[in-house]
Amino acid sequence: MDWNAAVERLMPMLENFAVNFVVAILILIAGWYISRLVGKAVRGVAHRSKAIDFTAVPMIEGIITWGIRVLVIIVVLSQFGIKTTSLIAALGAAGLAIGLALQGTLQNIAAGIMLIALRPIRAGENVTIQTSNITGVVYEIGLFLTRIIRPDGIHVSLPNSVVWNSTIINFSRNQTRRQDILVSISYGDDLDRAIEILKQVASTQEGVSDSPEPSVFVSEYRDSVVIVTVRVWTDAPQFANVQAELLKRTRQSLEQERFRLPFPTQIMHPSAEGESSKTPGAQSADVND
Repeated sequence: MDWNAAVERLMPMLENFAVNFVVAILILIAGWYISRLVGKAVRGVAHRSKAIDFTAVPMIEGIITWGIRVLVIIVVLSQFGIKTTSLIAALGAAGLAIGLALQGTLQNIAAGIMLIALRPIRAGENVTIQTSNITGVVYEIGLFLTRIIRPDGIHVSLPNSVVWNSTIINFSRNQTRRQDILVSISYGDDLDRAIEILKQVASTQEGVSDSPEPSVFVSEYRDSVVIVTVRVWTDAPQFANVQAELLKRTRQSLEQERFRLPFPTQIMHPSAEGESSKTPGAQSADVND
């Protein structure tokens, strides 16, 4: 066998394959790099545009980036002589099979699209996902996952389908929120005076809205205390700060006016056998001889 002749016949094929291989690698690297640049550019333009919702930016970026990469892969395969028409048909059949195998993943994509389209939540909003009992600020809605940052700083990733199929409580969608501060007043204290003091506290609290005006009223009678509700409206972003201040100032103001600090008490009653029985809810502990 003439090995030299065989090598001479194979050399053009090897050279052609080597050239195509190097070109394909260069196209793949360049295409991947360009897809990243285009994705970042799309994100920058979307952030500056007032017409595009910030929540949709990660999904738009992902679709464009991976769309470019799929085209790059097709070009790379065509570099080796593979017909793109046959490739597209094969990809269609493979896509159907993969779609059947990855129904959960496709559900996440569909749910992400619905979350972007209907916008029950947006990036930056404070929400609770009841199914997972997760509360926090929405960081982003991606192709597959919704990312939420909890108040303690922990980053939580939820499948889009879980978020879409859950009851969503959105604390940030409305501009204002109502909050009720429950204040305990001891029986025997001047209830009208307590209500007057609490009205003064609510009306002077920074961040409390004037419309609707703050209201203070008796809402419940319990065993040992009267519950007075301080009801105010605040801007949604200031809700937590106003709540903390009102909880502190209501108690401080009542104590400055010599109102007693309520606490559970019991009355001791002697039984027929000489043992004491207890009746909860009285204001002071008395012993009846």
